[in-house]
Amino acid sequence: MTGAPTAWGLGLQQSGGVVKDVIHDFNELVLYIIIAIVVFVAGLMGYIIWRYREAKNATASRTSHNTILEVAWTVVPVLILLVIAIPSFRLIYYQDRVPSADLTINVQGRQWFWRYAYPENGNFTFDSYPLQEDELPADQRHLYRLAVDNPLVVPIGANVRVITTGADVIHSFFVPSLGVQKYTIPGRTLETWFRADRPGTFYGQCNQICGTNHAFMPIAVRAVPRAEFDAWVADARTRFAQAPAVDAPAAVAEAAIDTTLMAEARR
Repeated sequence: MTGAPTAWGLGLQQSGGVVKDVIHDFNELVLYIIIAIVVFVAGLMGYIIWRYREAKNATASRTSHNTILEVAWTVVPVLILLVIAIPSFRLIYYQDRVPSADLTINVQGRQWFWRYAYPENGNFTFDSYPLQEDELPADQRHLYRLAVDNPLVVPIGANVRVITTGADVIHSFFVPSLGVQKYTIPGRTLETWFRADRPGTFYGQCNQICGTNHAFMPIAVRAVPRAEFDAWVADARTRFAQAPAVDAPAAVAEAAIDTTLMAEARR
């Protein structure tokens, strides 16, 4: 499958994993509650407009208090909020706790691209940049601003622990069809997880306004069978090991900036 926005699409994106399945269930629960509230309120207003119209009710009532009604319209909304809050807290806890991770990936948001590392599979690192429209095949031009040169590759059915950090400003690692979203904050390490239960490519974008090229930070996660993932890892260890190292002056300058910012934060 392809996890991406569709023209004139309604509702959430199609689920590609178990976390998104739970989000879908919670979304439907809230939707049904909202529909019931809208139908009830619209029906009540229609009845009041008809029942107390001037032609039938020329002399208006001067009633100003009704204890039963006042208690009801206070207690009922509280009960509705409890019905929403309990599964909401369950969902937050479910997304936060990583269940026996099969794979760990480090995600670093940078201005303006993503840097991925596989510490448990050879500790190789690579950068992921967006593809230009003319670099895409004609039948994939609709994926412009979503497609990347180096997607994040994961095995199908694996619980993937995602550890996020930020290099400069706050970014957000967000893949809707997998139900994963986590900020990448400089100086902090955050954790989340996802699992792709279906083969395919799932697209996302940074949804935290992070600068002039914020709109050019797409995310692509490709879920493949375990054998294909192992073959990709073997190739990636060689291919990304040959990437040029960061120039020493730039690295020193970046470290100096980080040190200055930390010093200012402590003050």
